[in-house]
Amino acid sequence: MSKVSLSGVCKRFGSHEVVSDINLEIGDAEFVVFVGPSGCGKSTLLRMIAGLEDISQGEISIDGTVVNDLPPSKRQISMVFQNYALYPHKTVRENIGFALRLAKVDKQTIRDKVEDVARVLELDALLERKPRQLSGGQRQRVAIGRAIVREPRLFLFDEPLSNLDAALRGQMRIEIARLHQRLKTTMIFVTHDQVEAMTLADKIVVLNKGQIEQVGSPMELYLHPSSRFVASFIGSPKMNFMKACVDSVADGSAHLLAAAGTALTCPIGTDHGLSRKDEVTIGIRPEDLSLGEQGLTFRGVAQVVEHLGAETHAIVEMPQNEVITAVLDGKSSVKVGDVLSLSAATDHLHLFDSNGKAIATRGRP
Repeated sequence: MSKVSLSGVCKRFGSHEVVSDINLEIGDAEFVVFVGPSGCGKSTLLRMIAGLEDISQGEISIDGTVVNDLPPSKRQISMVFQNYALYPHKTVRENIGFALRLAKVDKQTIRDKVEDVARVLELDALLERKPRQLSGGQRQRVAIGRAIVREPRLFLFDEPLSNLDAALRGQMRIEIARLHQRLKTTMIFVTHDQVEAMTLADKIVVLNKGQIEQVGSPMELYLHPSSRFVASFIGSPKMNFMKACVDSVADGSAHLLAAAGTALTCPIGTDHGLSRKDEVTIGIRPEDLSLGEQGLTFRGVAQVVEHLGAETHAIVEMPQNEVITAVLDGKSSVKVGDVLSLSAATDHLHLFDSNGKAIATRGRP
């Protein structure tokens, strides 16, 4: 069992509060990703769970035991950092087994455990090499192996893929996902990369300015973001936003006039607080736009066209200097200067109030 509970957790540096009133439950064997922009508090929160940062207020428990005053060595955790932190003069075998040596485990047990871990991470042919003889991905696997060999009840990853190139990041994401499936151990992973969050997580925790914006599965956050911040952070390319004004409200729907010159109706339910002339923001995912006039239609001029193989991204300027991105078929013949009509189904719209709070997401109030 490796459940983690955070209750009212805060972190202050002097009078500055960098993490504020965090309440979170992480289930046994869950893969949870903390995601958010730089400075949002995600690494600080991870370090408090690890015991590397003191807690200013609140309580952290692991498997029902409060660990606020326990040192990191007593929490039965392993942490993998952005910096591999390998001993350059030691071999892969010695780096992986170092913690077991410190714990005075007998040599044969160390040898067996290191070789088992090396097989899992496909490092068994590299055990006698030094770190300088390894690629970046191989070094990161050694760092992960050093964490695994201790058989912790909780794995913590602090942006472990940031130093790798794009191809290696993709490969390591797959390896970490497979590792979680094999070990069935609770993992908490910090990243600023929403692609890593979407592909790895059972549950994503979106942080902003030291507070939790939303917690949910990857698809829940993609389809039903609770705020404009979450909507803009989850999804690539990011969601399009357009200013609009409420023309009228009736029968659980709002009739809107978009700044781009389009009139539309959006379901908002009854608990919305909107009235005529209120300013709102319409959100549309780039992949929900298509060429043609089959539904809600926006017209504009293609300013930039990016051909990416399977997809074509068109950046389109509309009236009132509104700019939107559309993800089109990779075989699209669209070119710069074309006048485009882009349509979207109204049940794919998102609507946010003037404070950025979601009023309607993906067709539901």
